[in-house]
Amino acid sequence: MIHTFFNPDIIAAAWRIILAGLGNTVMLSLVVVPLGLFGGLILAMLASVRNPWLRWPLMAWVDFFRAFPPLVLLIFLFAGLPFAGLELGGFACVCIAFFLNTGAYYGEILRAGIESVPSGQTEAARSTGLGRVQTMLYVVLPQAVRNVLPDLLSNTLEVVKLTSLGSVVAMPELLFQARQAQSLTYSPTPIVLAALIYFLMLWPLVRVLSRLENRALAGRG
Repeated sequence: MIHTFFNPDIIAAAWRIILAGLGNTVMLSLVVVPLGLFGGLILAMLASVRNPWLRWPLMAWVDFFRAFPPLVLLIFLFAGLPFAGLELGGFACVCIAFFLNTGAYYGEILRAGIESVPSGQTEAARSTGLGRVQTMLYVVLPQAVRNVLPDLLSNTLEVVKLTSLGSVVAMPELLFQARQAQSLTYSPTPIVLAALIYFLMLWPLVRVLSRLENRALAGRG
């Protein structure tokens, strides 16, 4: 078992390749998570506008990209758009696909957070002379984010794990580099090493999420 899955010689030989993939995964996460949050924030703020001509198309947009598989969306952007004369690199395709897909999820989470803030908070802020945008930014959003923070962290955790889909479009992230090392060494050790790195990278976030969820449950109790 150790020779097959935890071969130290192969780990030493593949470590540089795996480390390069880890760097790309971190960089990709630092790009797609803020992109998804930005897209979700725009969707959530637009959803607060009580205009049916805006609300219904917005709901259709969110439902479509929440239901559309991110892998299919990614492959369409990478392999389908060149037929229309628009050829994007793997990194750009991953960023756009995650912006559309995760933005819809972040948007629903933030929308629920905004709706959880009592309307009296908005009325009180407006009575002090704050405008609609100022009220949203300075009063409503801070409370909304606090109310849905466990859900935001949980979705962020999923987004980081989904960056492994970049390997499908030859984006040299952690999984792609591990598979390259596996093809060179004919051993599953690089894949096991990548899995361990994913675990060590995400486990602290899982623990923080568990604490927040337990605190939220204790507050409701």
